[in-house]
Amino acid sequence: MRIKNPLNGFKYAMEGVAHVFRTQRHMRFHFLVLFLVLLVSLVSNRNRTEVLVLLFTVTLVLMAEMFNTAVEALVDLVTQTYHPLAKFAKDIAAGAVLITVMNAFVVGFLLFFGGSEWPDITGPLGLREPKWPTVAAVGFILLAVLVTMGKVRGGRGKLWKGGVVSAHSAIGFFLCVTILYVSRSIAAAALAFAMAALIAQSRVEAKIHTVMEVVTGAIIAVALSVAVYWFIVPP
Repeated sequence: MRIKNPLNGFKYAMEGVAHVFRTQRHMRFHFLVLFLVLLVSLVSNRNRTEVLVLLFTVTLVLMAEMFNTAVEALVDLVTQTYHPLAKFAKDIAAGAVLITVMNAFVVGFLLFFGGSEWPDITGPLGLREPKWPTVAAVGFILLAVLVTMGKVRGGRGKLWKGGVVSAHSAIGFFLCVTILYVSRSIAAAALAFAMAALIAQSRVEAKIHTVMEVVTGAIIAVALSVAVYWFIVPP
């Protein structure tokens, strides 16, 4: 009788994790968030209890995403035609992921911003105040020129739809950095960043741009706006 390798269970489990990572875009995003959260927790000197809470919370999100993928695969195996119960099963599994993500967001917010850190991030930063709106107008014109050149050079898409650079993403992140320098508040900049990220995500979801195209627009906008406000604005 053949003796089973005790490591086979571990190997099969790792194959399952690898399959979800390869096939599920949300799982890759969750892993990226896990990496960033751990990096920020190390940089911000979180204590051991806070790091454990963060790890447990993010692990719940990863587990929920994997169970969601397993439920979807099982439903697709049973039926390939539309059935209300199949829809309910997939919707409920997706709802479980949503709940864990919302819980992770609340936990992360409370750990990073719910204590003594809140007065620090809502207070004014020591940034040089730009001569609003002259410098912002100049920066916006420069951004429009760069994005237009990128679209023309790419040879596809229209000026405000499609192309190798997302103009909507670029404008969103340009305004995000502008809000940071005008308000000189990390909290206001964080809210602006969230809106800019939603704009970029909507362009990808609408299949107007790829992830690389919206990221390119964001990088161009952030680099240009920081250069304008930091190097052009007099101290």
